[in-house]
Amino acid sequence: MNSIISLTPKLLRKAANIQERIGSLQKDLSRLLGGSAPVAAGAAPKRRKMSRAGRARIAAAARLRWAKLRGKKSAKPAKKGRRKMSAAGKARLAAFARARWAKAKASGRSTL
Repeated sequence: MNSIISLTPKLLRKAANIQERIGSLQKDLSRLLGGSAPVAAGAAPKRRKMSRAGRARIAAAARLRWAKLRGKKSAKPAKKGRRKMSAAGKARLAAFARARWAKAKASGRSTL
């Protein structure tokens, strides 16, 4: 069989015409016999369509899977955001900071 590169434009056009005739004959044959003709090599197959009920079943199953995953994580306590410090804790830290600064200033430093 010849390589496509070595064929002349005239031969390529003739091959395309033959291919078109084959396609139309296959369509005619399928109409006569009521069956489906073999799909050409370059033709895309028809997309299958899913019913609404089928899609609903798949979505329900996915929701169920996610619910199971979320349910297993509930054993771990959830964080409530930022931690709060008691007034006594704040006062203690402030006292430490004042003492540290007093020591630093006494030694003549302006930075810690």
